[in-house]
Amino acid sequence: MPSLETTPIPGLVVVRLDRRGDDRGFFKENWQREKMLAVGLPDFGPVQNNVSFNSDRGVTRGIHTEPWDKFISLATGRIFGAWVDMRQGETFGATFTLEMDTSAAVFVPRGVGNSYQVLEDATAYTYLVNDHWRPGVTYPALALGDPTVAIDWPIPLGEAIISEKDQNAPALDPSTAMAPKRTLIVGALGQLGRALFAAHPDADRVDLFAGEGVAQLDLGDTAAVDAWPWHEYAVVLNAAAYTAVDAAETTEGRVASWAANATGPATLARLAREHRFTLVHYSSDYVFDGTAPLDPGHTEDEPLSPLGVYAQSKAAGDLAVGLAPRHYLIRTSWVIGDGKNFVLTMKALAEKGVSPSVVDDQVGRLAFTDELVRATRHLFDTDAPFGTYNVSNGGAPMSWREIAQAVFERSGRSADDVSGTSTTAYAEGVLAQGNPFAPRPLNSALSLEKIRATGFEPEDALVALDRYLS
Repeated sequence: MPSLETTPIPGLVVVRLDRRGDDRGFFKENWQREKMLAVGLPDFGPVQNNVSFNSDRGVTRGIHTEPWDKFISLATGRIFGAWVDMRQGETFGATFTLEMDTSAAVFVPRGVGNSYQVLEDATAYTYLVNDHWRPGVTYPALALGDPTVAIDWPIPLGEAIISEKDQNAPALDPSTAMAPKRTLIVGALGQLGRALFAAHPDADRVDLFAGEGVAQLDLGDTAAVDAWPWHEYAVVLNAAAYTAVDAAETTEGRVASWAANATGPATLARLAREHRFTLVHYSSDYVFDGTAPLDPGHTEDEPLSPLGVYAQSKAAGDLAVGLAPRHYLIRTSWVIGDGKNFVLTMKALAEKGVSPSVVDDQVGRLAFTDELVRATRHLFDTDAPFGTYNVSNGGAPMSWREIAQAVFERSGRSADDVSGTSTTAYAEGVLAQGNPFAPRPLNSALSLEKIRATGFEPEDALVALDRYLS
């Protein structure tokens, strides 16, 4: 079994391989995914294997900093390896050196400069990488003899065999430090997308339509998707959705709903597999039919049972996102944020003196966008296992009428000014006017036990409501 040794450079590790030899030669498992993951290496997804054969002792190559991960080892010979952290951050300029033979390997994370000096003739240096070299792109380099990092080469550089390009590499310069991969917000113009941007102001943003600081990207446009630089992102937050639940029951709405809620997430899941970014996708209580017991509510592993077109498209998106190796699928309910929503509608009615009739047999919990943002950040900060998590605000489940009454009370009106009606009666009124109406789950309450088990405690919905209305 291989073993792992850490170094002063974060993420750079030495792997001691299990090499078996006799008078005929040796055998080793140079890369065995299951065993490497078991000792702590990341599942970095190599896509290419390269061999650099060095005929003469003294050949010295580097210091090269490419934007991908490497797994380095030797097929024959011996080297002196040297690595320099070229990433932005506190460890910029940190170094590590190692004399290695065929019994050792080194995992080099993206942004760490890599170099080596050959100590034996006929040394074959091999490395796996998780991205393809792209012509015409220049990557950062560092002078082999830079006095700042002061690498103690065993063969003086004046006696070494060095390419002209490496001889002319620049000195260490913090301004050229490699930035981390970025975050992309999809669906950035919606209320959740805006809340995510407030928490990630350096993120790139796209939406179906362009806006200030927001680029246009249609996930249904194959050419546009293929041209987008997905390899530059570590995280993609997908807040895009078609949420016109009733309009989804129309011919045009059905197409739009499936494009945004099913095909779009499936495209992102495919891209997440190809480019190894973490995909965060926000889903809905509508993927369930509402027949689960109110306590504990719908759990993450409950079989999907969508009722209407919108619900079915969201469920299809959930299934697609589940195929992404690194994903957080966040199911939520009754989202309230910066934009047109139920709470603001009830507040406006209260201020106008209107006494509405509100559905009282649909029960669930509000989910404020800042709570969804907080939960998303928590999953990353705690390195929570990938998978599906229910997220909403906490407290006892409430009906839409009870929520409206709470808004009225906070607006100086009496709770009695809000009367109740059933979903069936409300639907009859909508249909009588010739408008479409989608079936609703009567129980939208989601079990929050799984997210609580990660150390996240949802804020009570009424406490969040007070803050929202203040």
